[in-house]
Amino acid sequence: MARVLIVGAGLTGSLCAALLKKETARPLHLVVWDKAGDSGGRMTTANSPHNPQSTVDLGAQYITRTPHYAKKHQSFYDELLVHGILKPLTSPIEGMVMKEGDCNFVAPQGISSIIKHYLKESGADIYFRQCVTQINLRNGKWEVFKETASPEQFDIVVLTMPIPQILHLQGDITNQASSEIGPSLVIHTTVPFGVTYLEHSIENVQELIFQQLETVLPGLPRPVATKCQKWRYSQVTNAAANYPGQMTLHLKPLLVCGGDGFTQSNFDGCIASALCVLEALKNHI
Repeated sequence: MARVLIVGAGLTGSLCAALLKKETARPLHLVVWDKAGDSGGRMTTANSPHNPQSTVDLGAQYITRTPHYAKKHQSFYDELLVHGILKPLTSPIEGMVMKEGDCNFVAPQGISSIIKHYLKESGADIYFRQCVTQINLRNGKWEVFKETASPEQFDIVVLTMPIPQILHLQGDITNQASSEIGPSLVIHTTVPFGVTYLEHSIENVQELIFQQLETVLPGLPRPVATKCQKWRYSQVTNAAANYPGQMTLHLKPLLVCGGDGFTQSNFDGCIASALCVLEALKNHI
């Protein structure tokens, strides 16, 4: 049985795992690693330490389906709607620009529930706090090193983390609503602010944000819990050129890169990449 490692438990990685389980006839041992403590990637949902029912989405907060993808990816939307993972967004959002034919959806249980659904469907073995540092060829397999524990060998590796993280890898790859629950408030900073304070301590940045918030919403009570999320790799502005959907770095053994860095930073971009990865793997499984 071939061992397949998917690095990254975000939308592309989880969907790749689910598609491999569903679309391939050959038995596979699927393994998913992520360096974070939970699944989601840039579709992460945080819970209050005081009440787990109080949640907030830290990355994507709603999904927009365009007329183009309404037909192309209809089965994916239908599946999530049937399971109650997605629901139409009916509340108005100030400043939202709606284009003709667009339809917006939210995830009542948090945006990361989409990823958790696909991971459950995949039946993969999932391990968190697994930070991949190096990938080497050894006897026709990929030997994958991480910050902790011994390296492991796989027949196929799929990398779905942000492209800058892929480029930093060492090894052979370098050559290739309740009344008792208070509201959640998300504060987004500007890109210039993020660039200026990227390497500053979270405590200092958080205090700067609170000071600015006080000028915008004076008298706002201090929160009972906070989470300051730093996105070093956020939305992709320009996808990798000449590699639509995925990039195959090595054929024997197979090493494939996928993710929104090869398409676009939205739900449909991750679906498109996962489908391209699946096609690249089909001929080798």
